[in-house]
Amino acid sequence: QVQLVESGGGLVQAGGSLRLSCAASGRTFSSGAMGWFRQAPGKEREFVAAITWSGERMYYTASVKGRFTISRDNAKNMVYLQMNSLKPEDTAVYYCAARVWGLGPNTVRPDDYGYWGQGTQVTVSS
Repeated sequence: QVQLVESGGGLVQAGGSLRLSCAASGRTFSSGAMGWFRQAPGKEREFVAAITWSGERMYYTASVKGRFTISRDNAKNMVYLQMNSLKPEDTAVYYCAARVWGLGPNTVRPDDYGYWGQGTQVTVSS
C-alpha cells in the first residue's frame, strides 16, 4: 500500500502563489508516476499535472501550463505543485495521486491512478 498526505492548501488572493506538498510512504516503485488532480464543487475530478518517477517527463492540463510546476524529491518521497498566478477558477480540493505503471500524455483519468491522498483545499479569492 501507498499512503499519500497532502499539505499546503489555503486561502490566497488572485495572482498569488501556493505550494502544495505530497508526502508518500509505504510501498515505493521505481517505474510509476505521481500526479495532482482537483475537484471543484459540483464538478468532476480533473487532471492537473503529473510527473514520472525519474522526473524526466511532466504533463499539465492546458489551463495551468505556464503557471503551475510539478516536481518531486525521491530522496524525501515528496511531490510538489508550485502554483503561481492563481485564479479564482483554480479553487478546488487538490488531490495527490500515484500510479504503479508508467506515464504518458493520455494518463489523465482518475482511474489511471490507484492511490490517493485525502485532499487539501485551495481557495482563490477575487
